Amino acid sequence: MTLVVVPVRYPLTKHSRQTLERAVALSREQDASLTVLHVNLYQNGTNVTRTDLKDEVERQFGNVSNVRYVVRKGFLVEESILDEVAAERADVVVIGHRQASRWRRVLRRFTDNPDIDRYLRTHLDCEVITVESASA
Repeated sequence: MTLVVVPVRYPLTKHSRQTLERAVALSREQDASLTVLHVNLYQNGTNVTRTDLKDEVERQFGNVSNVRYVVRKGFLVEESILDEVAAERADVVVIGHRQASRWRRVLRRFTDNPDIDRYLRTHLDCEVITVESASA
């Protein structure tokens, strides 16, 4: 079965809702499993639980089938997302345009070509879908 991973902020921002909406639609189209991921940053001292995340998603989208809620702790959001995607052997990662921009900045520290889509495809062997923000 195909696995789609979508990292989101909690509480869901406008951009996270748009990204999650695309991931939910994709998981339904492909009859795929969906992992909704949030990263609690050590330096922020937040402690969002899986129940918090699940309740928030269900408030916005109703009951979503074949979904798993994951909350990781980490110092870098990008690294935590990569760890989850690799550990779960995700087939598709759906990220927001803003998240892609942050990843590009991180990659610039390590490489001359900060193409996040190519980097993720090369290092994780998965499809990357970047969701553009809708105009306000």
